[in-house]
Amino acid sequence: MRRALGLTGLTFFGVTYMTVITVFTTYGIVNQVTGGKLPAAYIVAVITMLFTAGSYAAMVRRYPVAGSAYTYAQQSFGGAAGFLTGWVMLLDYLFIPMINFMLIGIYMNTQFPAIPIWVFTLAALLLVLVFNVLGITLVSKLNMAIIALSVVLVIVFVALAFKQHLGGATDVGIIEPFTFGEGGIGAIASGAAILALSFLGFDAVSTLSEEAKNPRRDIPRAIMLSTLVGGFFFILVAWAGALAFDPDWASMDQAQIDAAGTTVMDSFGASWFTAFFVAVYVAGAFGSGMTGQVSVSRILYAMGRDGMLPKPLSRLHKRFGTPIVAAVVVSTFALSALFVPFDVAAFMISFGALAAFAMVNLSVIRTYLFPKGGRTRPATAWEILRFGVIPLVGFGLTIWLWTSLQPITWLVGACWLVLGVGVIVLVTRGFRGPVPKMDFSEGDPTTQQIDALGDEFPLEGERR
Repeated sequence: MRRALGLTGLTFFGVTYMTVITVFTTYGIVNQVTGGKLPAAYIVAVITMLFTAGSYAAMVRRYPVAGSAYTYAQQSFGGAAGFLTGWVMLLDYLFIPMINFMLIGIYMNTQFPAIPIWVFTLAALLLVLVFNVLGITLVSKLNMAIIALSVVLVIVFVALAFKQHLGGATDVGIIEPFTFGEGGIGAIASGAAILALSFLGFDAVSTLSEEAKNPRRDIPRAIMLSTLVGGFFFILVAWAGALAFDPDWASMDQAQIDAAGTTVMDSFGASWFTAFFVAVYVAGAFGSGMTGQVSVSRILYAMGRDGMLPKPLSRLHKRFGTPIVAAVVVSTFALSALFVPFDVAAFMISFGALAAFAMVNLSVIRTYLFPKGGRTRPATAWEILRFGVIPLVGFGLTIWLWTSLQPITWLVGACWLVLGVGVIVLVTRGFRGPVPKMDFSEGDPTTQQIDALGDEFPLEGERR
């Protein structure tokens, strides 16, 4: 792949994947679950994600290659654990483009009700496929334009929201949206678990390690920056919305919950702003769907290259250097957006994301404190804190959110895991052979490329 992305491009990629206005993707669902305490749920989610983002940053310094959590778990715990981690992670990456195509159809239909939702959904799907094949540089340029539009929308929205609140439209206190409410911490945790899908941007950044100019330096920085920037805007927008619009979320029907963003905008009484919101939201959803498809195609590419999935998935376009077969497979899967319920897709994204996040946190502990072959010296106090305590806290918080998801999510997730085990059985011919994985031994071409990158942060046990 072509190394074309610097720190700015990588950070923009992560923030675009999150998309600043993704707050409105699950706005109705999470407000319904938490009783209108969306900002509190975002606070819990941001804290959890910062711990996990730190673990991603640590792992990408050691393994700056495509594959993300799949590669990290594979190198830390073996081929089977790595494949199952990547397999579960595929849930969120496959559903992310799908849910964005759904949202484009839902929101466009609010402005053009005569045109069916599926028409907009299908058009977005095909257009994203074209951009994915054309290459990462074009995607990066589109990301910057989409972020600029999203920031303008956020500024205007926050201004109108505070104006409406000061005008007496609601009697919500300034701090009230950050409290637990009647549902207590359990409801907030359930909401935060759903919001995990909002933070997949930092995982998406890690999948671009083979397209970054200096992955060991820039990928970790971009991971932390995108998490902080995205989290700040999520909390700000959720807080402003809670102050300006405080309906009875429990009484809304599913259609109102799915398109809650337009309901909030309509409360301002300015039709032009609702139209502007829909336009920017659709652009943001398109950008998120585009970056989502870019990321999952790279994961499928890595699995195909390792032999865990069919080899054609690792085929690159001769002219553009992009994984064209993987991109087509993702687009084909995304066609299910035409009939899968929106809330089911949202829950499944969070299931896969949180499972992968948990494994990445454990991978840091295994890789840095208990490396294969043992350590050459005892770990320092800083190493124990950085590579032991912090990842362990991130793991605990992630598992807490993971277990807060709805039961149906666990049922579907378990079925997907069983299917993954079936793939392992087929590839290993009934466990008679090893699970294929990337070779980082001496003389391997991929290892030589990694070594050639250099490392500004020498780490204990790293081979030179």
